[in-house]
Amino acid sequence: MKRLLVLILLVASFQLSAQNNSDLLKHYDAYYKQMKKQGDVQGIINALTHLNVLEPSQARLDTLGYIYMSEGSYSQALNTVGIDKIANDSDIAVQVKAVSLKSLGQPKLAIGFFDEMFKRNPNALIAYELAELNLQTQNLAEADKHIAYGLANSKDDMTKGFYETQTPYQVPLKSAFMYMNALVTYNKDKKANIDAAVDILDSALKSAPNFNMIQLTKNELLRQKQVLQAEAAQSKQ
Repeated sequence: MKRLLVLILLVASFQLSAQNNSDLLKHYDAYYKQMKKQGDVQGIINALTHLNVLEPSQARLDTLGYIYMSEGSYSQALNTVGIDKIANDSDIAVQVKAVSLKSLGQPKLAIGFFDEMFKRNPNALIAYELAELNLQTQNLAEADKHIAYGLANSKDDMTKGFYETQTPYQVPLKSAFMYMNALVTYNKDKKANIDAAVDILDSALKSAPNFNMIQLTKNELLRQKQVLQAEAAQSKQ
């Protein structure tokens, strides 16, 4: 009799738990929809977190990671989706890992995920990211490969944003690749290739006269050229 009573209590407990869990899922699903309607990002994050605790879902985790990434919370994004390379990762998860690792100053780790993005969807914008990251890691041959792809596949309506000024600005993506090409050319030989790099920058300025980063880089290269010339002249004395 006592065993039967215990069994009845356990079954009732499980039923109550399942009912409570179902009610909570309905509540947080409604809460999530309302937060989306209001544009309340923190509310969306809270709702997704609760929903995932109640009913784990990789798709929901990926969405949560994407929201963290979009808000600039890169560590939280990676804590959500992880940093391991997983063959069946969703496109969203791969993007979250790539962008977050790059933003946290981990170019070597980020390259692998941008490579995966490029394999799944080859395009000039991802090629630019790969060119930039490979330049940072001084893998100039890989940078050259992605620059060549970008120059060949950049469409007239594609642009790249730059943010070094108080007012962000856009330039044609092809001009951005030319800028990247100048940097790689310079890095191949920082003494002999200054003029070649400046020539590339001048060509890029013709199609993007508002490209402030080019002017800053050109001025710095010309300054370095003057220093080298002064050192050479001094050594002859």
